[in-house]
Amino acid sequence: MRAQDVEVLREVRRQMLRQAHEEMRGQEVRGEVRSQMRREMRSEVRGQVRAQELSAMAQGRRVRPPDREGDAGSRLLETYAALAGRGEHLFAGLLGGRAPKQWAHYPDDDAIDGARGYQWFYHSHSPEDRPGAREHGHIHLFARRALWGRRLRSRSEREFAKLCGDPASDANTRHLLAIGFDAKGLPISLFTVNSWVTGDLMLGAELTMELLSNMALDTGHPEVDAVVESTVRLCLPELRELMVARDQALAAHAGPDKLADEGLELLSEIAVDLDAKLMERG
Repeated sequence: MRAQDVEVLREVRRQMLRQAHEEMRGQEVRGEVRSQMRREMRSEVRGQVRAQELSAMAQGRRVRPPDREGDAGSRLLETYAALAGRGEHLFAGLLGGRAPKQWAHYPDDDAIDGARGYQWFYHSHSPEDRPGAREHGHIHLFARRALWGRRLRSRSEREFAKLCGDPASDANTRHLLAIGFDAKGLPISLFTVNSWVTGDLMLGAELTMELLSNMALDTGHPEVDAVVESTVRLCLPELRELMVARDQALAAHAGPDKLADEGLELLSEIAVDLDAKLMERG
C-alpha cells in the first residue's frame, strides 16, 4: 500500500473515531436530559397527589407511590400501595381473613414494641355502642411505663393529675390516643376516651404530645405500625387541638371521680381527611 493511501486510510479512521466520540457525547447529554426530565416528572407527580389515590389503593387499585423516603405521607402511600399490590386489607393479618368480633382484641395479647415502649390493639364496637359512627373499628395506642414512669413528678404531670382528681393506678400503660378506621382500612378520626374505658390512666397533654411526636413502632405488624406512625406525624396539629379539647372536657366535669364516670366516655374527637393532608403537603 502506498504511503499516500495509508495516510488517507488513517484520516478516514480518525474521522470515524471523532464521529463515534461525538455520538457518545450526544448520548451522554441526552441521558442527562432524560434523567433530569425523570426527576422533574417525579417531582411533579409528588405534587399532584389527589384524594382518590389513597382511596384507590385501599380498594386494591394500584397507584405508584412517591419516591421521597422518610416522609410520613410517602410512607403512608407506599404502605397502601404494597397492600394493594398483594390484594390485602390493612388488617388482613390481624383478622386472619375473618370479620372482626365485636370487643375482641386484635392481636389477643396486644401488639407490643418492647424495645421502644409502645403498645396498641385493634377492636370494633357494635353499631349501638357508637351511634352515627362510620368506622370499621379503631386502634387504641398506649405508652408503657418505661416511657413515662420517671416523668410523673414533673410539674405538668402533677397539674394534670390534679385536673383528673389525683387518681392512683398501678397499670403499666397510659392511653395516648385512639384512631378510627373505615371499612377500607383508612384512618378517618382521632379521639380520646375516659380512663374507665381502657382501665388505665392518661398523661398530660405536654408529655402525650412528646411521646406521639417521637413515636417509632416495631411491633411485628409493619403495615399497621407504618399507618399508625404516619397518621400521627401527619396530624400533629390536629392532635394538639385534640388534647386541648380533652382537657377542657375533663375540667368541665364537676363530679368527684370523673375518670370512673361511665356517663363521660368520649372526651374529644376530630375527623381526619388524610387525602386533603396529602394534597396540602404536595
